[in-house]
Amino acid sequence: MSRAFPKYNKRRVGLIGGAAAVALSGAVIAGSALAGESSEDSAANARTLAGPGTISCPDVAPRLPAVPASARAEVDRNLGDLDTQIAEANKRLADTVGQGGPNFVQNAILGPLKDKRVAAINRIATAIGRTADRPAGLDALAPCTLDTGGAAEAGGNAGGGGAGSEEATAPPADGAGQGAGAGAGETENTGAGTISCPDVAPRLPAVPASARAEVDRNLGDLDTQIAEANKRLADTVGQGGPNFVQNAILGPLKDKRVAAINRIATAIGRTADRPAGLDTLAACTLTK
Repeated sequence: MSRAFPKYNKRRVGLIGGAAAVALSGAVIAGSALAGESSEDSAANARTLAGPGTISCPDVAPRLPAVPASARAEVDRNLGDLDTQIAEANKRLADTVGQGGPNFVQNAILGPLKDKRVAAINRIATAIGRTADRPAGLDALAPCTLDTGGAAEAGGNAGGGGAGSEEATAPPADGAGQGAGAGAGETENTGAGTISCPDVAPRLPAVPASARAEVDRNLGDLDTQIAEANKRLADTVGQGGPNFVQNAILGPLKDKRVAAINRIATAIGRTADRPAGLDTLAACTLTK
């Protein structure tokens, strides 16, 4: 009987030890799972809690000189366009929180917005300049800024973006999760390709001698814009999400072309019939 107890005790110790090991293993696994879940939740919160911020642009109206009565309607219409552009940019900012790389806001929102504002401000200056001195220096009011207003604090300063930095609203540049399930690089910059734009010169009417220099200068600007866009296309291969090329290259290029084409039409229209329909030549395409 005295020999039976040790066997019993050995079995008992073995069972207790095994149960303890199983419990410990379960605790470790559960702890690991919880730790992983907590880490993933924190990462998700860091991505989604960062607010979109607000786009701030200089007010153009107070910087204008006296507006001639003949230009008032056109000036008011373009001032309204400036407000609409800001509203649309803020909506896009809110709709794309967490998308793109660290330069997404600059490339896809602030850059195109600046180009649109340049075009609208140019139309305002041109309208005033028809019957009064054309205001100078208004282009300086075109760039806008992103005010994150403490969005980084709400997200726990995740990613070290710092309060008020544009990067605070964007994920890392590796683009993880961008465009998953999108068409195979429909406008993603997977290869350099070439940007093709309609040729404006053949579509122009006879150019008055007084407008020739300005028209030629802006035709040169159009060529420069295409060259710069093609360089940017080559320099950014592999960057951005599925709409990177459209948002960061083709869109801004179209806005720049609209402004240059408008200047060409305005130059001709000073001493001859202003050509119509040239804006249809502004859009460009990507040829792979």
